[in-house]
Amino acid sequence: MVEVKEYVCNNPQRLDVFLTDEIGQTRSQIAHLIKQKAVFINEKVVARPGVKLKEGQKVKVIFPQAKREKALNVDFDVEILYEDDDVLVINKPSGVTVHPAPSVKEATLVDWLKHKNIRLSTISGEERHGIVHRLDKGTSGTMVVAKNNEAHEFLSLQLQDKSMGRFYIAVVSPPLKDDITVIESNIGRSSNNRLKMACGLEHGKYAKTMFKQLALSSDERVQLIACKLFTGRTHQIRVHLESMNRHILGDHIYAQSPKVEKSERILLHAYTIYFIHPTTKKKMSFMANFDTVMKASIDKKFNLESINEIMEPSFIEHSFDTDI
Repeated sequence: MVEVKEYVCNNPQRLDVFLTDEIGQTRSQIAHLIKQKAVFINEKVVARPGVKLKEGQKVKVIFPQAKREKALNVDFDVEILYEDDDVLVINKPSGVTVHPAPSVKEATLVDWLKHKNIRLSTISGEERHGIVHRLDKGTSGTMVVAKNNEAHEFLSLQLQDKSMGRFYIAVVSPPLKDDITVIESNIGRSSNNRLKMACGLEHGKYAKTMFKQLALSSDERVQLIACKLFTGRTHQIRVHLESMNRHILGDHIYAQSPKVEKSERILLHAYTIYFIHPTTKKKMSFMANFDTVMKASIDKKFNLESINEIMEPSFIEHSFDTDI
C-alpha cells in the first residue's frame, strides 16, 4: 500500500526546495522520488527537481512503501498513559523514531504499535498507521495515537485549530534573559546543512514559540524552561532557541560550545498533552514522567524542593496565560 500526499505552494520557489521543507527529506531524496515518477504538479508528472513552482500550484507525491528486508526486532517498550477504543496516549522513549522511512533501519514506534496488535487508523498510509503528530527521534514524551479513522480526522483538525497542544520541558544553556520570551520567525530547511532547519528564510513557514523560565541550576549555568508551540514546524523549539544563541543540553545537531556539559540524550521532553476526546468531546490532559537519564540530570543540577511546585502541569499551563 502506497501513501499519497498533496501540498499547495504558497510562495513561488523551486520544487525540490518546496518538497524538502514540506516532507523533511533531502534534495537527493526528492530527486530520487522524481526519478521514480512519483511527483506531480497539477496532476502532471514532474521530470526535473529544479522546476519553478507558481503560487497556488498543487504538488502530489506518491510515497513508495518502505521496503524491509526482514522483520525488525522490537527491543524496547513504551509506557501507555491512557487507552480506549478511539485513542492511545503514550510516553515515547528518547531514541525511538516515530515511523519508518528509507533511511531508518531500526524498529520504530509504528513497528511497536503493530507488534502489540494495537488497532490503528489507516488514513495516513501504511507506514504511518495511527500517527497524528510526531516527535523527533531524541525527544521523549506525550503523544496521542488514533485507533480509527474518525478519531484521526477529529484529532488532526485539533492540530489545525490549536485545541490540541503540548507543553515541553527543556534544559538549556545559557539561561534565558527574560521570564517570558516569544519568538516568531519563518523556519525552513538550512541551505548549509540539510540536517538542520533555520530561521528567517523566505521559503520558510511561519513559526511561533513561547518560552518560560522555570528554574536556574545550582551553578546558574543552565536553566530549566517550559516551551509552548503555537505552530508545529520541524525542530521548532531547537531552531528558535538557536536564534537566541541558546541550546538544549544533549542536542548534537544544533551543537553547543565544547565547554558546555554534554548529555547522552537531548534534554527535551513533551511533558503534557491536551486534546478534545473524539467521542466524548471532553477535554483531556496527560503528563509523562521523565526517563531515568533526564530525571537524573535534573536532580543533579536543580534544587528539587524549589522545582516541585513549578513542575505541576497546572502551574506550567497557567504560566503561559499572558497577552504577549
